[in-house]
Amino acid sequence: MVFGETSGGIDRRTYLKLAALLGGAGSVTNAAAQDGQEWSNTLEVMHGWTGGDGAEAIDALAEAFGSEYPDMEANFRPIGGAGNVNLDQAVAQRLRAGEPPSAFAGWPGNNLVQYEGVLGDIEADVWDEAGLKEAHTEEAVEACRFQDGFSAVPIGSHRMNDLFYNVEVVEQAGVDPEGIDSFDAWVEALDAVASETDAVPYANSLEPWVVLQFWAVIMQGTQGYDAYMNFIEGEGDEEAVRASFENAQTVLSEYLNEDAPEIDFTEANQAIMAGDAAFIHQGNWVAGAYVNEGLEFGTDWGRIQFPGTENMYGLHIDSFIYPGGDLDNPSPEEAKAFLRFAGSETAHVAFNQYKGSIPTREVPTDEFSPYLTETIEDFAAAEQRPPTIAHGLAVTQDVQSDLEDALSDNFLDPYNVDAVTSRFMEIV
Repeated sequence: MVFGETSGGIDRRTYLKLAALLGGAGSVTNAAAQDGQEWSNTLEVMHGWTGGDGAEAIDALAEAFGSEYPDMEANFRPIGGAGNVNLDQAVAQRLRAGEPPSAFAGWPGNNLVQYEGVLGDIEADVWDEAGLKEAHTEEAVEACRFQDGFSAVPIGSHRMNDLFYNVEVVEQAGVDPEGIDSFDAWVEALDAVASETDAVPYANSLEPWVVLQFWAVIMQGTQGYDAYMNFIEGEGDEEAVRASFENAQTVLSEYLNEDAPEIDFTEANQAIMAGDAAFIHQGNWVAGAYVNEGLEFGTDWGRIQFPGTENMYGLHIDSFIYPGGDLDNPSPEEAKAFLRFAGSETAHVAFNQYKGSIPTREVPTDEFSPYLTETIEDFAAAEQRPPTIAHGLAVTQDVQSDLEDALSDNFLDPYNVDAVTSRFMEIV
């Protein structure tokens, strides 16, 4: 044991095989499912996983949940598009109208602050009853704390400091990815791709959140963990912020695909899969897309830690959130049963093996791809785990929004390093 959006999912035979592998993994939720309780309300779970790896992952989760709770009526409702923007808007509308879903997918940590007053406390009925505090890693437990209790349950963790590449393209360019041990060495590799191949050296989107996470990993890799943590805690060094933007400008102005302002990151990732681009920086959800397309790790695609972050695990967490507080949850017992299940080994294996993410609790790794198994091992060995700034862990939603606006106004071509540096220092 180590620490640990195409429709489909796992069939019942596969699920039973998985359950046998896990042994007593789902014992808490199994007991709840078999105790004769009658479910009087429909479980409604809103989420944003509508395509590629996400759709297959949520299908697998729903299938596994249905196997444990066959008598509960459940509606896993997808709200897709724009990297959770549409989901967040739909959830906000429901909360304002006083008509919350039973639970909804979202980021924990500082992201929960925006929901003050409309979240319930599930510490006793979910966390304590299912033994989740002892089961999950400390960072995941702390991220789900809210005010004096708990309002969320983690479902998985994405890594934010991987640099993915197309094996054939980098080999054609004469680049050894394992030799890229600094930002300057990566720039040399980008130059080699530009001169030796017809591929785009660096593929991505210019969506503000994409640029924000790119700037963050550059800061971690070139300025160090402490400089990044000082910044998100409001004590940033202006020169470190400026240097990170200068490095980001180098890549985005000289090596980026021309259609970056017009596409999203999933389209940019298609260029990696098709052999039309060499490198992409994203969370490891893109690895889920590679696996689901049948591409082989190490043969068709590979990854290295972003230069300078070799001892880090860039921390991002997905969770399910429980509405309550000043609002009446429409199906509190069903929601709590689902959230107890969501924190179980069964749920984390079913969901994360397809999502390109890893469990936030210890699980057997038999069902995971070689890449995800490596990621699970890297998480356990990481010396530093900087929280993501672009996904609700490191800063509140309003601060994240202001940072993205600052990028849109000052750094998305033309690249005004001085202006965006000044705004970042003012905002955080």
